[in-house]
Amino acid sequence: QVQLVESGGGLVQAGGSLRLSCAASGHTFSTYAMGWFRQAPGKQREFVARITTTGGNTFYADSVKDRFTISRDNAKNTVYLKMNSLKPEDTAVYYCAAGFGEGIASYAYWGQGTQVTVSS
Repeated sequence: QVQLVESGGGLVQAGGSLRLSCAASGHTFSTYAMGWFRQAPGKQREFVARITTTGGNTFYADSVKDRFTISRDNAKNTVYLKMNSLKPEDTAVYYCAAGFGEGIASYAYWGQGTQVTVSS
C-alpha cells in the first residue's frame, strides 16, 4: 500500500508559478506510474499529467501542455508538478495518484489533495 501527501498549493496571481510535491510512503514507489489530477468546483476530476515509473515518459492534458512539467525523484519517493503561466481556469484541488495505467480508474492510491487558486 502507498500513502500519498501533497503539498505546495496556494494562492497565486495569473501568470505566476507554483510547484506541487507529492511524498509517498513505502518501498514500492518506483514501481508505480504517478499522475496528477485536478477537480474544480462542480466539475469532474480530470487528468493533468502522468509519468512512467522511471520518469522516462511524460504525458499531459492539452490544457496544460507547455506550461506544466511533471517529474519524479525515486530516491526521495516524491513526484512534482511545476506549474508555470498559471491561469484562473487552473484553479482546482490537485491530487496525486499512484497506479499502473492510463485512465483514472487505473490509479489505486490517492492523496488528500492540495488547493490551487489562481486570481485574475
